[in-house]
Amino acid sequence: MRPNTIKSPDEILQEEFLQERAAVLGRAGDSVSQALEKLHRIEHRIETRLRRLGELGNPSGENTSRHQVIREINGEISHFNRAREHALLRYYYLIVTREAMGMRRHQWVEKHYAVPPRKRHLQDF
Repeated sequence: MRPNTIKSPDEILQEEFLQERAAVLGRAGDSVSQALEKLHRIEHRIETRLRRLGELGNPSGENTSRHQVIREINGEISHFNRAREHALLRYYYLIVTREAMGMRRHQWVEKHYAVPPRKRHLQDF
């Protein structure tokens, strides 16, 4: 831009257009970040319960406490997998938004917004 000059209507419009593109892209990225943060919180709860399960020791007969902890863990795993699907959808929207803006290289995005793999439920023996 030229110093000490008044912006033309085209320049103003172009600037507003770029600001809007940046805002849309930022919201899409924030949406993925929030979904991934939720996954990390759920994963932390799963890890806490897994430690608790380890403290209960080996299964012996009808140990109700152990079975209850396994049910809790499996409930959190189901919650994690549903939240993961939501995160994948948000990630997809981010990629579509980037491509609509002409951005074709997504390697950095793939690394920064890596969605963890699906978790398998525990088997109660």
